Amino acid sequence: MARNFDLIVIGGGSGGLAHAQRAAEYGAKSAVVESGPLGGTCVNVGCVPKKIMWYAAHHAHQLQHAGDFGFDIAVNGHDWPSLKASRDAYIRRLNEIYEKNLGSRDVTYLRGHGKFVDANSVDVDGQAYTAERVVIATGGYPIVPEIPGAELGITSDGFFSLPTRPQRVAVVGSGYISVELAGVFNGLGSNTTILVRKEGVLRNFDTMLRDELEKALARSGIKLITGFVPSSLEKTAGGINVLGQDGRVFGEFDAVVWAIGRAANTMSLNASAAGIKTNAGGFIPTDDWQKTNVNNIFALGDVTGRDALTPVAIAAGRRLADRLYNGMTDRRLEYDTIPTVVFSHPPIGTVGLTEEEARKEYGDSVSIYETRFNPMAYAFSEDKVKTAMKLVVVGAEERVVGCHLIGDGVDEILQGFAVAIRMGATKQDFDDTVAIHPTSAEELVTLR
Repeated sequence: MARNFDLIVIGGGSGGLAHAQRAAEYGAKSAVVESGPLGGTCVNVGCVPKKIMWYAAHHAHQLQHAGDFGFDIAVNGHDWPSLKASRDAYIRRLNEIYEKNLGSRDVTYLRGHGKFVDANSVDVDGQAYTAERVVIATGGYPIVPEIPGAELGITSDGFFSLPTRPQRVAVVGSGYISVELAGVFNGLGSNTTILVRKEGVLRNFDTMLRDELEKALARSGIKLITGFVPSSLEKTAGGINVLGQDGRVFGEFDAVVWAIGRAANTMSLNASAAGIKTNAGGFIPTDDWQKTNVNNIFALGDVTGRDALTPVAIAAGRRLADRLYNGMTDRRLEYDTIPTVVFSHPPIGTVGLTEEEARKEYGDSVSIYETRFNPMAYAFSEDKVKTAMKLVVVGAEERVVGCHLIGDGVDEILQGFAVAIRMGATKQDFDDTVAIHPTSAEELVTLR
C-alpha cells in the first residue's frame, strides 16, 4: 500500500468523503482515514436514520387522519424492533456503497484512527503516511453534562441503539435534535417531556417558528418544561428522575436523552503536533477558504463549528477540491443564505435572516409578510395542523432576505424558494410567479 499521497483526509463523513472523491476525480492521489463506519454522523447516527424515524412518526400521524377520508383503519400498535432492524440494514448498505465509491474513484481507504505527527505526516494506528495536504473532517460528538448520574441518560447516538421504545421519555435540550427526537417518541406512542434551560425551544430561529412549534408540541401532547437546569439524575425503583437546580424533580422516566449540543471531535487528533490552533470549544477555526492557521492543512464540516449541516460539509469539501485540484481559484463556500429544515412535527423550513436579525441590520426598511392557514389535507379534520409562513423583505425594492415556514410539506417546499432568495429575488418576483393551486406553496406567491 502507498505511504505517500497528495491528499490525506482525516474523517470519513459526508464532507471528508466528498472532498477526497472530488479531488481524486481531478487526479489527486487521495486517502481517507476513518476508524468507524463510513458516512460519519449523518449516515450512521444522524440525518439518515433520523429521517427514517421521522417517516415512521409521520405515518402514524397520517393514519390518525385516514378516517377523515373514508378509510376504516385499525392500528394494532407499532413494531419498534422491526423498524430498527430495517433501518440498521439500510444503513449497512449505505456503508458498503460508500466503500465501493472510494474504490471506484481510486481513493485509498485507511481503516484506523488518524492523528498528526507533523504538518505533513499522519499516524494511522502506528503506521505513518505523508501528504502534501491534509484535510480535517472529523466531525463532532454529542455532549453529556458533567453532573451526578449523567451516565443514566443517553445521547442521540444512544437513541439509535434503543432496542425497544421507552414509554416515558425526557429529552433535555432546546435545539433541533431535541424537538426532532421528541417528535419521534411522541408520534410512536411515548409519553414525552422536553426540558429546556431557558424560555423555549429553537431560540436561534424566527419567533414565529418558535411560537408555532410550541403550540404544535402542546397540541400533540408533548410537555414543555422551561427554565429548568438539571443538577443530577437518579435511579429509582420506577425509573429515572431528573433533578433541577431550582429543586423541581421530574420523572419517573424510562429514558432520558441528552440533546444539549455537540463538541468538536479533536481531542485525539494531536493537532498541536502539526501546529494547528483550536478555539476554546476544541473547534478548528478556518478562513473563508477552509484553511487553518497551517498553510497546507484545511478543515471542513462540523469540526470547524460553522453551520453543522451535512450539505454544508459536502459543499465546502467539493468547492475546496475544485479550488485546490482543478484551478478554480475563486471557488469557495459562502456561509450565508443557507437553507435548513428541522424535522419536527410539523416540519420547519428556514433560510436567510430572522425578523429580529433583519431589523437589527436594516432597521425601519424591513417589512414582513406572513400568513397562517389550515391546509386542505385537514379540511375534514377536527384536529388540524396549521401552516404558517413569513417573508422578511428589505428596502424599497423589497428584496427577500428571509423565508420561514412551518407546516406539512415545507421541508420540500423550501429548496426552490431558497434558490430564488439566494439569487436576490424581490417580493414582486414572488408576486409575478403564477401560483400552483391548490397547494400550500402557493401562499408564498400570493402574500399581501
